[in-house]
Amino acid sequence: MTRINRRSLLQGAVGFTAGLAASACSQALRPSDRSSSPPSSGAAQAADIEQVVDPASLERSQIKVGYVPVNDCAPFAIAQAKGFFYKYGLTVTLNREASWGTSRDGIIFGRVDAAPVVSGAVTNARVGAEGAPQAPMCAAMTIHRHGNAMTMNRAMWDYGLRPWREYEGDLEAFGRDFRGYFDGLPPTQKVWATVLSSAIYEYFIRYLSAAAGVDPLESFRIIINPPPQMVSNVRIGAMQAYMVAEPWNTRAISGNEDVGFTFAHGKEIWRGHPDRVLAVMEDFINENPNTYRSLVKAMIEACRYCDDPANRTEVAAIISDRSFTGAPPKFTEPGLVGNYNYGGFDGKSRKVQIPDSTIFFELPEDLPHPPGDHSTFMWQSQSIWLMTQAARWGQIAEFPADAEAKARQAWRTDLYRDIAAEMGIDCPAEDYKVEPGELFIDGVAYDPSDPVGYLNGFEIRANRPQRIFMG
Repeated sequence: MTRINRRSLLQGAVGFTAGLAASACSQALRPSDRSSSPPSSGAAQAADIEQVVDPASLERSQIKVGYVPVNDCAPFAIAQAKGFFYKYGLTVTLNREASWGTSRDGIIFGRVDAAPVVSGAVTNARVGAEGAPQAPMCAAMTIHRHGNAMTMNRAMWDYGLRPWREYEGDLEAFGRDFRGYFDGLPPTQKVWATVLSSAIYEYFIRYLSAAAGVDPLESFRIIINPPPQMVSNVRIGAMQAYMVAEPWNTRAISGNEDVGFTFAHGKEIWRGHPDRVLAVMEDFINENPNTYRSLVKAMIEACRYCDDPANRTEVAAIISDRSFTGAPPKFTEPGLVGNYNYGGFDGKSRKVQIPDSTIFFELPEDLPHPPGDHSTFMWQSQSIWLMTQAARWGQIAEFPADAEAKARQAWRTDLYRDIAAEMGIDCPAEDYKVEPGELFIDGVAYDPSDPVGYLNGFEIRANRPQRIFMG
């Protein structure tokens, strides 16, 4: 399979990391009331929780786990603060990563044992998509769904673009505004940014543009930027728009950094999409099966804690510490609690209650899903969707003939079902499901039984009008 080198776009994927010892991380955590009480350490929290796994029964009781300073780090912070790692016999060093590229590469090159990665990173490491180092990565659980958004700069607002919800589903009207704005820019300024190449955020930018009739391969470039640099780079004009996890969208709006507005949440592109997955190398699972089971159990418990609406404000406060996002609760809370402000520059209030702004475990009743489904369960059919996008945008030369086998290797639903069963958690019996058109911005349903037919149904794609075939 031909692989194209797009490393020139991987800004920020340098080998910088800020290692944090577990004690340093836990010292940064504060009680939910932000009182003057001493910091709560993981060990102190563990005094209130029973240790159900003897560390001596694990192949390795001490491991290093990465995280990136966005809201996604919530389950990792909670697993440490509330003693869930301790409960399952683990001593975890949390390692702050500079970007999503370093988080992914830290796993591949053994600097960390596990870390969250952007949905698509594991799949594309298996298929060797451009910009994704080829490696036997695995994931058995999703950290969360949703929790991200697209931010556009003030110039786009001044041109006439508005949050997607105000277009009331009119893709044609949005396409006119979108095309008109980018057509008026010099080539050097036709820039979108996202956090990682060959991953779901890049696919959402391209998917949205194509749905509106604008070819993303011709209309603008997509560059890679670490989340903490997004706002400042919009301010200096280095890019027009970006897609990232919260709190870096909320930071941009009027009343905060005042450089942009939220155009759309990822859930408005594909409702129910997986956002972050807990990645490891295949060897880690094979060599440390008990350790891995403990890690997944601790993270499931942390996700369930984060999912409880009664805990969301506390979680937002915990991750606001400088050890995690370093952002005040007014930035971290909207994407977690759901009291979201799209922003804008006309003085109008655009605060909206979005109960599924970030989903850590329980799925909303109005989101179609089979019995036993929940957020941390991974659908291999969604892994194949990610492969369809790699093929759609020319990041792989052909759709893999062994896509189903690669999905089984990459997204370990077999392991998750076993682990979840030990915790008394029901799971769907199947690995594949149809995604109805109502979940996508363009109304196009995804049937995983015919991924190549699905791909060829899109008029806008790389190398058109050439049809895509299975390799």
